[in-house]
Amino acid sequence: MTTKTAGRRAATRGTPRPPAATGKRLGPSPKMAVWFLLPAVLLLGVMVIYPIVYSIFRSLFDASGSTFVGVDNYVSIFTDSAMLTTIRNTLIWVAVAPALVTVVGLIFAVMTERIRWATAFKLVVFMPMAVSLMASGVIFRFVYEQDPDRGVANAVITSVRDIFSSGSGIPGARPRENDQAPVVASDGAVVTRQPVSPGQTVLVPLVGLRPDMLPASTAPAKTPGQGTAGINGTVWLDFTPGGGGAPEKVDVDEKALAGVTVEALRDGTVVATTTTANDGTFSFPELTSGDHVVRLPRENFEAPFNGLSWLGPTLITPAIIAAFIWVWAGFAMVLLSAGLASIPRDALEAARMDGATEWQVFRRITVPLLSPVLLVVFVTMIINTLKVFDLVFVIAPGSVQPQANVVALEMWRVSFGGGGDYGLGSALAIFLLILVLPFMMFNIRRFKREQS
Repeated sequence: MTTKTAGRRAATRGTPRPPAATGKRLGPSPKMAVWFLLPAVLLLGVMVIYPIVYSIFRSLFDASGSTFVGVDNYVSIFTDSAMLTTIRNTLIWVAVAPALVTVVGLIFAVMTERIRWATAFKLVVFMPMAVSLMASGVIFRFVYEQDPDRGVANAVITSVRDIFSSGSGIPGARPRENDQAPVVASDGAVVTRQPVSPGQTVLVPLVGLRPDMLPASTAPAKTPGQGTAGINGTVWLDFTPGGGGAPEKVDVDEKALAGVTVEALRDGTVVATTTTANDGTFSFPELTSGDHVVRLPRENFEAPFNGLSWLGPTLITPAIIAAFIWVWAGFAMVLLSAGLASIPRDALEAARMDGATEWQVFRRITVPLLSPVLLVVFVTMIINTLKVFDLVFVIAPGSVQPQANVVALEMWRVSFGGGGDYGLGSALAIFLLILVLPFMMFNIRRFKREQS
């Protein structure tokens, strides 16, 4: 044995051997790991596993829990008409709300890169996330009030409509019901009893309105001058405060009805239209021959437009979805803004230098590179829409809750909201879990792919 070989063996004897070679385990034993994991496993079992297992078991019994009914509760979900409405509404939520939240969040995220006060804008858009869904529901319950004096939505709609509408409605007004009255009611309109010719004065006295219902600035009625060309007349409230006055005659203290639409008809066809002045007078100077019928169309007597019935059975679901978008658009904006910030600017600048328009850059570069974040937001919103409860419960009045119902709310209603049917409620809970599970599994598998 050479000196070099002896030295190598001596060095080997002085080097510690690895644990695998000695049969020893590196680190604590598996038993120690079990003790550390045991509290979390127990908590998971008590708060997640046990409720799920018990709900499956309870869904196979009747409302009292004493009679085994098998899958009857699940059959009821798909055969009862109210339940089918609930499932339809849930499908509408899943089809509409996540897509709109994602699109609105993307628009806001793009805007934050192009405006000066981006931080302030993000703060305002994200602020609804700081408010609970219950409080958001209360806010939008007032926003959707039918009365424009209280509901912001209808206040905006009626204000915009009033800009383009110059007519003045007089709902409740009507002619006197006697043979001497110069006008009569006909299919909701008011027409002259006899045809009139040019040069004649048409008096249109109306009753059925209290003087205090008219604006304070309403002027006294005035009889049109004699000898003027065409057909002239007056529309006024034929009522003298305090009594007195002659019927079918313009008295001193009687009020004019201004802004009322007046039509002149010949052979059943409208040949002229005008509106009454502040003193109630109107004129058709272009009518120089022939007999005509003067008519106040029915639109004058219809109730004024007070906005949409947001809390009615027709619009209640779109209204609640709009509130949902208001709450979650900030969340989507923050995630998408972070995704936009991570996109390489070189790719965007290269596309612009090659002549691509901003829309082409957005559609062909930004959106494909942002697609993983868009998918995260979209799937998260699907899960949130399947679990939506607070907004529907608070915004929808009790009379229209059946039309706005969703699975999560119905589960609470049949179990704890007065129904007392814990079997059906458990079946709805399991049905909701089945709806959510595919999207949760999709998210988990995507996270694993990203980490691998």
